[in-house]
Amino acid sequence: MSMVLGAAGWTGAALGAVSSLVLAVLGLRAQRHPEAVDRAHLRAAVYCVLGGAVLSMAALETALLTDDFGISYVAENHQLSTNWFYSVTGAWSALEGSIVLWTLVLAGFTAAVLRQVRTTEDRLGTGALGIMGLVGIFFFGLVATVANPFTLVATPPVDGAGGNPLLQDHVLVAFHPPLLYLGYVGFTVPFAFAMSALLLRQGGVDWLRRTRRANLVAWASLTGGLVLGAWWSYEVLGWGGYWAWDPVENAALIPWLVATAFIHSAIVQIKRGMLQAWNFVLVLATFALTILGTFLTRSSVVVSVHSFSQSPIGPALLGFFVLVLVGGFTLFALRGERIASMARPESLVSREGAFLVNNLILSLFAFVVLLGTVYPILVEAFTGNQVSVGRPFFDRMAVPLSFALLLAMGAGPFMPYRRATAAVVWTRLRWPLLAGSAAAAAVVLAGIRSVGVVVVVLLVVTIAAASLRHFLVTLPVATPRAALNLLTGQRAFWGGQVAHLGVALVALAIAVSGGLATRAEATLDLGDSVEFAGYTVTFETTEEHREPDRLITDAHMVFRSGDQVAFVATPRLTAFGNQPQAIGAPSVWTRPGGDIYVALSNLDPQTVSVNLYQYPLMSWLWVGGVLIAAGGVWALGGRRRREPLPRPAAEPTVEVVGRA
Repeated sequence: MSMVLGAAGWTGAALGAVSSLVLAVLGLRAQRHPEAVDRAHLRAAVYCVLGGAVLSMAALETALLTDDFGISYVAENHQLSTNWFYSVTGAWSALEGSIVLWTLVLAGFTAAVLRQVRTTEDRLGTGALGIMGLVGIFFFGLVATVANPFTLVATPPVDGAGGNPLLQDHVLVAFHPPLLYLGYVGFTVPFAFAMSALLLRQGGVDWLRRTRRANLVAWASLTGGLVLGAWWSYEVLGWGGYWAWDPVENAALIPWLVATAFIHSAIVQIKRGMLQAWNFVLVLATFALTILGTFLTRSSVVVSVHSFSQSPIGPALLGFFVLVLVGGFTLFALRGERIASMARPESLVSREGAFLVNNLILSLFAFVVLLGTVYPILVEAFTGNQVSVGRPFFDRMAVPLSFALLLAMGAGPFMPYRRATAAVVWTRLRWPLLAGSAAAAAVVLAGIRSVGVVVVVLLVVTIAAASLRHFLVTLPVATPRAALNLLTGQRAFWGGQVAHLGVALVALAIAVSGGLATRAEATLDLGDSVEFAGYTVTFETTEEHREPDRLITDAHMVFRSGDQVAFVATPRLTAFGNQPQAIGAPSVWTRPGGDIYVALSNLDPQTVSVNLYQYPLMSWLWVGGVLIAAGGVWALGGRRRREPLPRPAAEPTVEVVGRA
């Protein structure tokens, strides 16, 4: 069975690589000589790419579910006691399997692009297919060579080494990595169309229109992946937080920031014919940063700058990143001047001016995070010295940038295009500013003296009130049907407003939960109590639960208000057979006013050491994150139109692209 599955998996990867090569040749040839290529040949190449990816993933999943330890990936990352759910997710829980998932998602997006290309006369579309074929060659080539999970084990073990315990302790492993990959790989589509447009020396907005859905799918997926990743860290790791500015976290945040800037600037190009060259730069940078993020998370370079040399996958990813940057920006330098838009914003006090400021802030934010992430790596690579850039640096830089971003986000969508007079701006923002000021004053009167919290409350309430005012002003009749028609008739705009509201809630939750949190440490013998957050917390007992692949030991911490039991927290330690040290997991009590978070630092049958945290409004962070992604999905849900037949580049029209 091992030989069959190994051969099938490798054959799928080889088929994908060869078919990607054929697709690249046919697509780029069709771009130059449409009459020389039949669309049926393009379709066959794409279907072979998709078939190869499906075959590889099916072989890998079958090997995991059947405990086939003759396959190297299964022997190294699986064991007999692993249940079926974590056996399925094990396909992307280690390096080689995650590259197989990448190829499957890439093949799916390539098939989606093929649906747009109804004739080889569509030179923009065939060129995009060719570029996606070039990307496919690299990733399928990785699976077939240096990242091959299907190599055979000469002497298969009776049981495998098992996977990473942290990836077998929460259901989010089924959603967080796939969503991140949908986001990462989805940005291949706008990159491919942008490069095709550059090859054709074709400006205009066709490539933006045709990549709008892929942009929103990728952006919403990456947003969801980031939110679920933060939640996973909060619910599973037990360190008391959700974001530590870890390089792996930053690797996903950086392309998200640049992609958000692109989605905003695309609106300006379509509405006003501006920022065309800038959009090419943003798309190229977004795709390159997804490759860099994959390199950082999948090469072990963030652990030690030299450790990735133990595997050829790290250098291959780094080489591809350099190739994308050099090749992409060389092409842009050669062709960009001919397609750059000459229009400039008439005034920064306008909607396009606000979007430009928004772009600059997001780009600066991304650069700061990138600098703090790669600086220690570069220093160690060139000098051998180890340095660290910790949370204080990121917090110190991120806070003012976040305030500026909230300010631009609140005012920009409600300014008119071209030029906004002081009277117009005041009319549109007067009542929202008054509402925000009143909310900030109420916070101060309530005894909260944190400047950050007060400023965030002011900005957040202003943003929410501005959106509500605009909705009420544009609502023709105050009826539910009219409201629904307004929301569905302008999905792009209102999807953007939903996302903006989500960002505002996230900012509020971060400021309040961080600025007003309370913390305590306690070591309790059995039956002892401690006072925390208005409750009496008693250590009552411990329990053990044995499962096939783990031993779970939890402590029962009873929270009482007077004589009433309010909550029983059960923080736990989980010992896996393949892990010498037990892994802690917190117990989280979510209340309307905030979370009570209980994490173990030590547990004996008679004694427990716990860290206690109270985080006000923490649940708003997750609600806000869901709203951000939901805004992208809402903007995506407009009526789908079939793409027009290819035509010469047109002047900008007034179609709206979804907003973040």
